[in-house]
Order: sequence, then C-alpha cells, then structure tokens
Amino acid sequence: MFNACVTQNRNRSRIVGQAGSLRGGCLPPPFHAKCPLADYQSAAACQAAPQLQAQLPVAGTSYPVEALNSDQPLLPAAPAATGAELTRLFLRLGCTAFGGPAAHIAMLKDEVVRRRQWMTEAEFLDLLGATNLIPGPNSTEMAIHIGYRQYGWRGILIGGLCFILPAALMVCGFAWAYAKFGSLPAVSGVLYCVKPVIIAVIAQAIWGLLKAATKTGFLALLCVLLLFLALFHVDTLLVLFGAGVLTAALRWSTPPGPGQVRPPASSLLWMLLIAGTVVALPMLLGHLPEQSAALPTNGQGVPFSVPRLFLFFLKVGSVLYGGGYVLLAFLRDGLVGRWHWLTSAQLLDATAVGQVTPGPLFTTATFIGYLLGGFPGAAVATVGIFLPAFLFVGLSGPLVPRLRRSVLMSAFLDGVNVAAVALMASVTWDLGCAAIVDWKTVILALASGVLLLRYRVNSAWLILGAAALGLLSAVRS
Repeated sequence: MFNACVTQNRNRSRIVGQAGSLRGGCLPPPFHAKCPLADYQSAAACQAAPQLQAQLPVAGTSYPVEALNSDQPLLPAAPAATGAELTRLFLRLGCTAFGGPAAHIAMLKDEVVRRRQWMTEAEFLDLLGATNLIPGPNSTEMAIHIGYRQYGWRGILIGGLCFILPAALMVCGFAWAYAKFGSLPAVSGVLYCVKPVIIAVIAQAIWGLLKAATKTGFLALLCVLLLFLALFHVDTLLVLFGAGVLTAALRWSTPPGPGQVRPPASSLLWMLLIAGTVVALPMLLGHLPEQSAALPTNGQGVPFSVPRLFLFFLKVGSVLYGGGYVLLAFLRDGLVGRWHWLTSAQLLDATAVGQVTPGPLFTTATFIGYLLGGFPGAAVATVGIFLPAFLFVGLSGPLVPRLRRSVLMSAFLDGVNVAAVALMASVTWDLGCAAIVDWKTVILALASGVLLLRYRVNSAWLILGAAALGLLSAVRS
C-alpha cells in the first residue's frame, strides 16, 4: 500500500484529473507527502487516514487554484454568479435596502455570505476594509466590489448601476413632486417603524463580522479601543489608518518564525508616510479655494450652470470619507453657505428624501440636481457623485487579494477591518439612540432580531413589512 507513495509523481496528473478543475496541478503538501490520491480508496489503512480524508478532493468538484499551495484542507471554490443573478440581486437591493450604509452592508452580507455563499465572512470583511480606505459611498462601493469579484469588469457596472438606478429614479419622482407641490409627503410614520428593524439587521451583521475580524487577543482589544474613539467622534480616517499602521508595526516587531523573513523597515516607513498623506489630503482638499469663489457675486452667490454642478458633485464623490452620514456638511458648506443655490430648508428636505428612499444616501445629489436643473441636472449630479466610486473600486479591487500575500499589508488590512467594524458599531449606537425611543420600537427591534437569528427571515422582507406597517399607521392617524 505504501509503495504507491513512491510513485505519486507519476500518478499525480491522472489523479488530479479526477478532481475536476485541478487537472495538471499539484496536490497540497500535507497530502502528497504521505499518500497519493490514486489510492484514496485504501487510505483508511494509512496511519494518517483521519487527517487525509478531510483533504481528499471530490470528483467533479471545482476547487480554487490557491488551495494547491496551501497547507489547509481542500475546500470547494465559491459558486460563480451569472450576470442575470447579479442583476436580480442588486436591483432588488436597490429597491429594498433602506437605512443607510450600515444597513446596506448588513443586507449585502446576508445575501452574499449567508444565503448565496459567494464568499466567506473573512473575504467580505476584506472588501469592507478596502471600501473604508477609499472615499465615496461605502455601500455602493461594496456592491461594486462584489460585482467585480463575481463577474469581473462587467460586474462592476452591473453591481453599481443596478444598486444606484432604482434609488435615483425614486428620488427623481420625489423631486418632481416636491418641485410641483412644494412639500414632501409625510414619512415620519414609515421611518418610525423601519428604523428599529434596521438596527436589528445591522446588529446581526456586526456580530458576524466581529467574530471574523477579532482573530487574536490583540485585535479584540484594539477593537474595543477603536470603538471608544469612534464613539467620541475621532476622525474616521485617523481611526482606520492608525489601526492599520499600528497592527502592521506590531507584526513587523514580532520575531519571524522558522523560514520567515522580517520585512525591511523601509516598507513600514513607506506605509506610515502614505497613511499620513491619505489622512491629511481630504482636509487639505476641503480647504482649497473654489475656482468660482473668485467670481463677482455681490452677495448673491455663484450663477448656476450644469457643468459647475457636475464638477461640484465630482469633487464631493472624490474626497468624501464617512459615507452618506457626513454628506450633509459638505452640501451645506458648498451649496447653501458659499454658492447660495439652495436654502437650508431645501437641503434638509433633500436629505430626508435620501433617507426615506432605499439605496445609497448619495442619491440626495439626484434630488438637488433636479431642483436646480431639472432632469439634466439630476443626471449630471448623480453621475458626478458616483463616478469616482467606480474608478476607485476598479483600481483597488484587483489589489485586495494581493494585500493578503504581503506580511505587512495583510496585518495592515487586519487592523483596518477591525476599525471598520468598530466604526460600524459606533454608527449603529448613534442610530439606535435615535430610533429606539419607546416600548413599541423596543418590541419592533427585539422581534426583528428573533426573526433574523432564529428563523433567518430575509432582512429585505422585514424592512418592507416595517415600512408597510408604518404607512398603515400613518394613514389611520
């Protein structure tokens, strides 16, 4: 029986062919060093059989190429999505994803990790960390990342457009009604019922991500510290990049194991320099004088034009960190305080529409664009604020798997992932304090949590049900 081990190299190509996509590849070192796959039917008699059986490829099953050089047991590759599947998923999320970036990310995790198993929680967490490192709408960038991972470059367009367009069209409808009738319909009843359900959805997602992020005692302790800083509203970029650099520095200072080499100190210094530049750059860009500020306004603001509207939202989409929750400050400073294109009341109404409609909160730009320039204004404002997200994800998406192959960058990403979960928990705490205000909202949140954890009800149906309940109560009152 063990003589077959001597001939494992001759048998390897024929053996691997039985496993499907690994034809012509190399078996994992822990297996082929002991017994060839050709004799796996009799491997039970081998002393290492209990360990080997977990590594035996199943005929006809596809395995990821990375598994060939891994010491871990072979696991089937994640199922690939078709373009039609991605389109259906993101169109549905674009129509049902209420609640802002944290809720959207929770719903995305429920769909692609738990239900469809397109990726693991660790892979999802890596993408979440990557989206927090680049400016723009986080949940939209997550949708674009998932589209790229599942369907390549075409998936970038499918994931992003299908997630954005339903919300943009709804917001256009609200903007048309607002321009025609001068006010918004009453939506307080809908938000009253939807917000507690959203808190339960986000809390469930955070719990799953927390277990994947805090892989060591140091990362768990770091998560607690970062949550404390986030609750006191320390700058988001400082929390993210500071956690990444700190974790990388600790990894660099740890003595390397057998066969490992400590990365050069220059790599750590370059990382620190780049992180410091990224943290400082948005603040510097935010204080640059606008070109139009030099135009004579006589206290009446800057004359409106569609190209200027596009450039304004392009800048916002290129430098804004923190997602839709900090968008209001940018818009108030530029469109109300400096250019006088909007009143404060109009800006608050535009923000309310972005909150009450599903999809990304950045569709507030669509509402503002319509008020200022009709349908052309809505189109250029929407394109301007979302275009940088497509470009940033297109540039950074292919780099995420490579980061994990670098010792320092893998540690940096671990720190960023922990910071992303801490920031998400901080936002959820703030939202929960505003959403859960009486015994009715407490019951809604607890009941939603039970339905999510015990019965695994789809979060989209829970949110739609809460919206219907709120609408019904508003009509009755």
